[in-house]
Amino acid sequence: MPSIDDVTNTPDELTDDDAEALLEEADLVQDMTGEVCPYPQVEAKKGLQELEAGELLVQETDHVPCTENVPRAVGDDAEAQVWRSGDATYRIYLRKRA
Repeated sequence: MPSIDDVTNTPDELTDDDAEALLEEADLVQDMTGEVCPYPQVEAKKGLQELEAGELLVQETDHVPCTENVPRAVGDDAEAQVWRSGDATYRIYLRKRA
C-alpha cells in the first residue's frame, strides 16, 4: 500500500532531539503559523538573503504543503530538513549554502 512518502518530495525528517538542538542553534526563526503558500516561500527567500553561508533559518508552520514547497522554492540556496511535531505543527530547517 502506498504511503504519503511515495507521492511527496519532502526533505529528510529530523528526530525530536535533533530538531530541538537545531532550534537552539538557529540564527533566524520565522513564525509562519496560519500562513499559506506562497507567503512562507517568499519569507524564506528573504530570510536566507540576510544570513551568511552555514547559518540556519528555521521556519515554523502548520501548513503541510510548506514542508515541500519552501525547500523547493529556496532550491540550491539551502540544505533543508523537516521536523513533524505530531500535533500538526512543523519546522523547516534551512541551512544556507555557500
